[in-house]
Amino acid sequence: MLTDEEQRRYRRNLTLPGIGEAGQQALLEAHVLVVGCGALGSISSMYLAASGVGHITLIDFDRIDISNLQRQLSFSTASVGEKKVIAAATRLREINPGIEIVPLDLRLTEENAPAIFASQNLIIDGTDNPATKYLIARIATSLGKPYIFGGVHEWRGQVMSCLPGSPGYTDLFPEPAADATLPPGLLGPLPGIVASSQAAEAIKILTGAGTPLASRLLLIDAFEGTTKVIHL
Repeated sequence: MLTDEEQRRYRRNLTLPGIGEAGQQALLEAHVLVVGCGALGSISSMYLAASGVGHITLIDFDRIDISNLQRQLSFSTASVGEKKVIAAATRLREINPGIEIVPLDLRLTEENAPAIFASQNLIIDGTDNPATKYLIARIATSLGKPYIFGGVHEWRGQVMSCLPGSPGYTDLFPEPAADATLPPGLLGPLPGIVASSQAAEAIKILTGAGTPLASRLLLIDAFEGTTKVIHL
């Protein structure tokens, strides 16, 4: 049963078709792992916290640089130099003190990923490192865990939900691109669009509402102002 405070906090969720009280309870009981607290993870995790996902684990090992502030909205100028995962956890607790936030200041590896993933209901891939994306896809698939990947490049982004039995990241990209490096430029609002879509996908999967982007890749072109869905 939701408390009176939860009834007030999540009122807009409770009246939303497809969620309601049962869906909100499912969110509060859910365990979600966000890998990466940069452009995608910083924003998707804020929406998950605000929506009432009850247990959020954050993984990152990097520190905040002033160049991050153009797009990583969990952080402020005063937090430059701090560990991203600690600053992000502080921000999520400010947004919603009624949920559990677990910050892990570490690099995800083949050795630690299985144990970390095992207790999670869903994983959000907020990374920009191809090797880590393949690692997330491989471990999540082996454990039967749904994961949602996002990517951004200059003016363009992409999002897809990978459910057990549906196509995943490695089906789209069997091998890393030869020039898989960070782009020289990135539109600041673009990660916000992609990360918000990742959070929306997570909420749908956890509550059973709507139709997730499983077997469908959403392409976003902010330069042309267009979107496209590719069916796999």
